[in-house]
Amino acid sequence: MTTHTETTILLQDLERVSQVRSKISSHLIQIADTLEKGESLGKNLSGKLELDRDIEDLSKVSKNLRECVFRLLVLGDMKRGKSTFLNALIGENLLPSDVNPCTALLTIVRYGKEKQVTVYFNDGTSPQKIDYKTFKERYTIDPSEAKQLEREKKQAFPTVDYAVVEYPLPLLEKGIEIVDSPGLNDTEARNELSLGYINNCHAILFVMRASQPCTLGERRYLENYIKDRGLSIFFLINAWDQVKESLIDPDDPDELAEAEGKLRKVFHANLAEYCQIDGYNLYDERVFEISALTALRQRLKNPDAPLKDTGFSAFLMALNTFLTKERAIAEFRQALTLARQASSHVREAVERRIPLLQKDVEELKIQINSVEPEFKILNQIQEQFKGEIREIRDEKARIIADSFRDYVLNLGNTFESDFIHYQPNLNFLDFLSSGKREAFEQELRQAFEKYISDRIADWSKTAEKEMDSAFLKLSKIATSYGDSYTKITDRITEKLTGTTLQNISGSSQDDHSPSWAKWAAGIFSLARGNIAGVAMAGAGFDWKNIILNFITVFGVGAIITSLTGIVLGPIGLALLGFGVGMLQADQGRKELVKVAKKELIKHLPKIAQEQSPKVYDAIKECFDGYEKQITERINDDINSRKAELDNLVKQKESHEINQGKEIERLTQLEQEVKSESQSIEMLYQNFLTTAS
Repeated sequence: MTTHTETTILLQDLERVSQVRSKISSHLIQIADTLEKGESLGKNLSGKLELDRDIEDLSKVSKNLRECVFRLLVLGDMKRGKSTFLNALIGENLLPSDVNPCTALLTIVRYGKEKQVTVYFNDGTSPQKIDYKTFKERYTIDPSEAKQLEREKKQAFPTVDYAVVEYPLPLLEKGIEIVDSPGLNDTEARNELSLGYINNCHAILFVMRASQPCTLGERRYLENYIKDRGLSIFFLINAWDQVKESLIDPDDPDELAEAEGKLRKVFHANLAEYCQIDGYNLYDERVFEISALTALRQRLKNPDAPLKDTGFSAFLMALNTFLTKERAIAEFRQALTLARQASSHVREAVERRIPLLQKDVEELKIQINSVEPEFKILNQIQEQFKGEIREIRDEKARIIADSFRDYVLNLGNTFESDFIHYQPNLNFLDFLSSGKREAFEQELRQAFEKYISDRIADWSKTAEKEMDSAFLKLSKIATSYGDSYTKITDRITEKLTGTTLQNISGSSQDDHSPSWAKWAAGIFSLARGNIAGVAMAGAGFDWKNIILNFITVFGVGAIITSLTGIVLGPIGLALLGFGVGMLQADQGRKELVKVAKKELIKHLPKIAQEQSPKVYDAIKECFDGYEKQITERINDDINSRKAELDNLVKQKESHEINQGKEIERLTQLEQEVKSESQSIEMLYQNFLTTAS
């Protein structure tokens, strides 16, 4: 009798999702092919129905579904057992986990038929394909060298950007892709690289350690880069089995219960706020006590091992629910929305075309001229919507740029209390030694960089809230304009066909609304890998990544570059001048903070003045990208409606149309698209039933 472990169930459910995804993708591409063939045939019959935008969107979403994977980002400080956890998760000792520096490489693990690694560099060197054995040997260093690098705050592999590991493993084959990030106490540049993946991952697996509950570095990262960003996070408290080993009497159940109880209180106090989603407390579904090394040993002995006493069972069940139910349902719902929309467009186009086939050319031209006022109104709606976008754009760009300027100018007010959390343990006698001064300055520089990074990250939350509210407002405005637009297009159809529309063929208002309005309101996503699922993230571009790009590349980088040289230099000179090595440590730290604050305040106005316009432009870019897409889609809709009528006129002028055969062809086209859409509806409903 087969034992169904949580891993087996996860693989089975992932396979089921993959099959449904593949079937829906096939139906979408079948609709696109049917429309394409219909347009090709219609070109020389009664004219095209101008469904190019539908064909493009259907093809794009079909491709996205075929290529889509569930992407998991693994975060955590160094020495937390991230690689051991990943090896246990995928069921093989795949990633090097015996030596620290291996975690300094950002590694993307995905399915491949052959074991191979591609290493990407940051110095202009071409990507290098190597076999897996070479990868392990080349990018592994011994523990003594690792400790030396850590003391010197140097990277093990400074020219390596990231590596892609391809491996033929069942979990990866079922559509899981894992991004293994460097340790959070690595360089700020590495942190930014990890941060760049956050919005493009379905879930974050944050690995912590029971013996080091919620360190300053972990709290710093959670507070600045995770909190209030609508991310799905699973907290994995690793090495929980070592709690027992650390006791005076490991066999005393009362002592163990007391120790575990204290730890649970500490983790709950620190993590509970990150498990509040839309007012719901998901702590029990998001925080897990695991023993990765024990799980890995069990998996290596038996891939189907039930992973007893490791905490993996509960975690895998929660991950399964999140990926194969919550995320998959949202993904399939978007595809269904697009299929319904395409079916609705075809139905409306056919029901417009059939009555017009019976009219002669002159009568048709007169009727087309009669709807010119309505087409002008459609253009007016477009201009009005664009005007509102620009008004909100200018307001938000100004507000956010001003908030940035004010925030930077006020940094000096809280510098002393803020910087104390970053200030390293400094031996000021080292500063007077030319041989040790470089290490001293490097440590101080890193502390200052972390301070600046965190301050900008803190400000960015204000920017994101402003953008959230802006796009929520635009979503409502788009829906309102969409309703007005639909009333006018219905009037056009009524005037052309002489038929009063009563919710054509029983379609819902949502299906009948213009596609550009759905796009503008973020109802479905055409962006590959975009899973943020908030505001306009589902609309085909991701404003959060534009903001993130500014913060991590332009904002932090430019400000650190501007400030470190002009601030840290005078600090060093001042410390030498004070003869600080002769002072007590506390006094030395106070003097350092005083000088740093003085230099910081001196240069903050210039930084605020230089960077605020860049913030303004970055925010404006988000809205301009949105407006561009909206304009293109509304123009496409208006022009296609006009072209659809012009096509019919041209065909009537060039030859006699066989009305009977053309009605039969158009009716068949409508039925074929409707049938494929209904098949997607059935797949979706069946999936809901089995997922519940």
